[in-house]
Amino acid sequence: MKINKFKKINRIFALVSFGIALFTYTLTVEPTASYWDCAEYISTSSKLQIGHPPGAPLFQMLGAFFSLFTNEVEQIALMVNMMSVFASALTILFLFLTTSIICKKIVLKNDNKLISINECILIVGASTLGSLSFTFTDSFWFNAVEAEVYAMATMIMALLFWLGFKWEENMGNLDGDRWLVLISFVVGLSFGVHFMGLLAIPAIGMIYFFKKFPKPSLKNFLIANMISVAILLFIFKLLLPSTLGLFGYMEVFFVNNLGLPFNSGTVFSALIIILFFFFSIKFSRRRNLVKTNTFLLCILFIFIGFSSWLMIPIRSNANTVINENAPSDARALLAYYNLEQYPDTHIFYGPMFSDVYAGQDPIQPYKDDKPKYEKDLNKKKYIIVNDWENGKINSNSQHIGLLPRMWSSEHAANYMKYFGYLSFQIKPQFRSEKNLLEIVNQFKQNFENGDIDSDGYHQFLSQYGGYLDIEKPSLFSNINYLLQYQMGSMYWRYFMWNFSGKQNDLQWKYDLLNGNWISGINFLDELRLGPQSNLSDDTLNNKGRNKYYLLPLILGIIGFLLLLKSNKNLFWVVLVLFLFTGLALKVYVNERIFEPRERDYALVGSFYVFCIYIGLSLIYFQKKLSHFVNKNYSTLISFIVLMFVPILMAYENWDDHDRSNRYTAQSLAKAYLDSIKEDADSMIFTIGDNDTFALWYAQEIENYRTDVRTINTSLIATDWYIDQMKKRTYNSSPIPSQLIHSQYAYGVRDYVKHESLIDSVRWDIKDFMNWIASDHPRTKYKSLLTQYGADLDIIPKFTQNMVFYPTNKIRVPVNKENVLQSGLVKKEDSELIVDYIDIDLPDSGLYKNQLLMLDILANNDWKRPIYFTGGSYNDSEYLWMKDYLQLDGLVYKLVPILTKIKKENPYEMGRIDSELMYNIVLGWEWGNSDSEKIYHDPETRKNSISFRGNLHRLSEELIKNNEKEKAEQILDLSLEKMPIDYFGFYSLLEPYISTYYKLGKFDKGDALFISLSKKYEQKLNYYSNLSFSRTSNFSIYTFTEKIITDTERFRSLIESSLKSKDNRLKSEAIEIFVTKTEFVKEIYGNYDYFTLLIPLLEDAYKYNKLTFSRNLYSNISKEIKQRLELFNSMESDNQLNYIENIASNLYELRNILNILEKYDTDQEFINSEIEVYLNLREELAK
Repeated sequence: MKINKFKKINRIFALVSFGIALFTYTLTVEPTASYWDCAEYISTSSKLQIGHPPGAPLFQMLGAFFSLFTNEVEQIALMVNMMSVFASALTILFLFLTTSIICKKIVLKNDNKLISINECILIVGASTLGSLSFTFTDSFWFNAVEAEVYAMATMIMALLFWLGFKWEENMGNLDGDRWLVLISFVVGLSFGVHFMGLLAIPAIGMIYFFKKFPKPSLKNFLIANMISVAILLFIFKLLLPSTLGLFGYMEVFFVNNLGLPFNSGTVFSALIIILFFFFSIKFSRRRNLVKTNTFLLCILFIFIGFSSWLMIPIRSNANTVINENAPSDARALLAYYNLEQYPDTHIFYGPMFSDVYAGQDPIQPYKDDKPKYEKDLNKKKYIIVNDWENGKINSNSQHIGLLPRMWSSEHAANYMKYFGYLSFQIKPQFRSEKNLLEIVNQFKQNFENGDIDSDGYHQFLSQYGGYLDIEKPSLFSNINYLLQYQMGSMYWRYFMWNFSGKQNDLQWKYDLLNGNWISGINFLDELRLGPQSNLSDDTLNNKGRNKYYLLPLILGIIGFLLLLKSNKNLFWVVLVLFLFTGLALKVYVNERIFEPRERDYALVGSFYVFCIYIGLSLIYFQKKLSHFVNKNYSTLISFIVLMFVPILMAYENWDDHDRSNRYTAQSLAKAYLDSIKEDADSMIFTIGDNDTFALWYAQEIENYRTDVRTINTSLIATDWYIDQMKKRTYNSSPIPSQLIHSQYAYGVRDYVKHESLIDSVRWDIKDFMNWIASDHPRTKYKSLLTQYGADLDIIPKFTQNMVFYPTNKIRVPVNKENVLQSGLVKKEDSELIVDYIDIDLPDSGLYKNQLLMLDILANNDWKRPIYFTGGSYNDSEYLWMKDYLQLDGLVYKLVPILTKIKKENPYEMGRIDSELMYNIVLGWEWGNSDSEKIYHDPETRKNSISFRGNLHRLSEELIKNNEKEKAEQILDLSLEKMPIDYFGFYSLLEPYISTYYKLGKFDKGDALFISLSKKYEQKLNYYSNLSFSRTSNFSIYTFTEKIITDTERFRSLIESSLKSKDNRLKSEAIEIFVTKTEFVKEIYGNYDYFTLLIPLLEDAYKYNKLTFSRNLYSNISKEIKQRLELFNSMESDNQLNYIENIASNLYELRNILNILEKYDTDQEFINSEIEVYLNLREELAK
């Protein structure tokens, strides 16, 4: 057939692949906001607001466009999610077209205008196979159905790669370079979404190189690769940052030096750039400088594409409600682009995590910060608000090195746990200190004995680091971390998820049972993960458990080798894209150990490339099959057979990627807001992304409960966020605060230090805040340094200007009138209101976010309710007033009523107003959480922890108030809306059994016990079939921690069941527990295991067969007797050291003997046991 006809057929099948992808993703798209950043992106897109750095203005503008297709606020999230659906479907289209171009280069041996039917089927079939395989990959499908930037970023990368090949096809034409100009424009556009698209640049560079030099020398090949990478770095790290830097510099120069109005330097810079391109392009055209003209056009079109970033300062100056970092001018925009609010990451040379123990560098303890410019409207100039010279503590030079992979001090304990502990020795000047020597030697001894874990090691180094010379991680350790963790665990594991199989949807943390890749072929999986038989139903039924039996991987490897053999130049082009979107990205990102969630979604670019290899595998199989059958048939047969792979992937992945009809994230946001008193101008402190962004979405998009002021406790450490909190937002008043902008600007009061000068005095919180807000010299550290006779010339300004507080003891007066008027406390509880609350602030100091929280508390005077979302148990998150909380639904309310936290359960905070909370709970929507048809993702399941715990506490409070029907209703509601099989976290349901029994609902308690018991039985059954060898990688000792945890939880469950009225159930429960946990004595030891069973012995006699009960008694008795005989064999002096143990064992033996006397019928056996007991007691009494 003619080539034009082939092109038509090719386009038709490309559109078919596009349609399949579009149909699939439309059926499975999330109908509302989901967790993590999606809620933020939806909120900022629909209203063109400013999201987190480095920004995604093009994404947001397109999101605003998509949101126009609905008039219902509840549908806006769906429309923005559909943007990802369309972007992902377009990715599949470009993947198809790119694969067909690559296939043509392999299949067609000449450039004639004819193509056989077999070749047509082969090319189209390979393109279909590759594109549909990618359609159903785990990570890409995840991105395709939610409003995140990665779907669109992948589309831009796919578009750029395809455009690179189109440029190559037209390179010899007069107008061929228009493709290059188009590529440049798309490169500019990619900055408005995500930088992932830029990673196609090196591959496009190599396409050009091989077109010009089909048979290059090794030298030219290496130079070409370096130039291609240099172009990427030029655009990403030099061209645009330098341009933004130019705008910032010129703006300050024109305003401060020339005295011109604000924005004059920005306007001048823009005019200079416009005039430069106008005259330079005109000159190059006039002189017929074609390459120069093309180069200038390319740079110009990069800027045109990048112009979507103009939205950011435009909308920032509009003071949108969400205006993160407030990038309203050129300098702020550059900081926004450079992610300056995040910790510095060093790729090739920088500080290690051990720097946290080392203290300041002895030679250069400080380094310069970046000057922060702000507009001073009175002076009509830009002023620097921070003490930037020597404005930051410098890293210790002894802890700086090459390839700092392990750099995050926050993750120090985990680095050491998995990649080696740091060696240390006492500094020479302290080696004569006997106490220090004893402490260090004792620590080393405890560590060698296994009594110190990684957290304990970290605490020791933190406490005594000033006295120790601590070695930094070696270069070998960092390389090992790079290869094993960053590349092995955080790339190849994700790669195998997509092309081999996935164990489940739980996060991996060096755990054989969660988050690993699997093949679905048991004997292969057993080599890596241990036995695959006797797995629990929870493991087998986890929707994230996907098995592809290595088939996509095998096809990809075959296609990879085929391309290598067929066309080495083309092979390198594709491989470059694969490497840059995968392993090279891991080097650049420099991930910390154990991020908050899995990071596979950012690596879809390399999975995209691998699916090209999968498509090419069809050519290999067709060639092999053509030796046995007709060539045309071999192509068709091979295609039909290989299409089983994407069909298998679709089948396996559908259930855990189908988000249709799931509203759990939305319902979580509304549950938070519905827990807050309405129209009271309330304020709620949020902690993490999932609670903050969810509330933003509900308020910004659905206009839900806009009377509540959402305050993120991390963001309120920044001046721009505080400024926004001081403005009215919808129906919410500004936060009550006395600090003005100059007192919390960047670098000002970032940290205030405690100096114990008058700790005997307890300050009123208003006096404390007046001191903090004062700029009087006596409040500054400089005044103390002067008194101490310090040399101020060597102390940086930021230290001298640091505010300190002379006492950490604060008193918060309670305005009872305001408390009652605001509805914080009911009138009938007014007698419980305290006159004041005393709090002790940290001995070290306060960070800016903590200061602002205290500022709000001091100036609120109990007029507006203050709430906390929870999620953390740090005292500071609750203003050091955890004893003054009230649990209202899903949130904690600050109330001036003392409710001491019980030591036995420190996680149950706050009092409960049962009537109020009951009404709150009945108003929750739940978002289809009870449906078996939705995918209960890990975040949905995790949120059940708060829901279940809070609902059970409510039911207990209702029982105390003799409202048993309501208590039962709440328990039933919890189990109905969060079914056991879908939500996990079974230990939280164990108290429900006892509470059902309290209510006399024994049938419900028994049914719940049976369900939970089966869960633990299955887990323990799996462990019991493992090896008992300590040398095995898959023995019970590999899972010691999990086995102990599940055993203890199962025992607690059994003890709850003993309150049942069903004697048969209790009998079976005890026997099952003893039978299922018998192997655990290998871990516990016989004594610890059998004494663990003492609380079950009497009930075993009551409800079990006599033989079983007597055997249980005998085993327990034997271990206690042996222990007492051991004590008896000791010298008298040694016995005195164990007197308490001896008394305890005698007491235990007497107790179980009483049970034996009460229930056993064999008097001879009883008498012999009494005799043994009396003899032991007599011997030990001597």
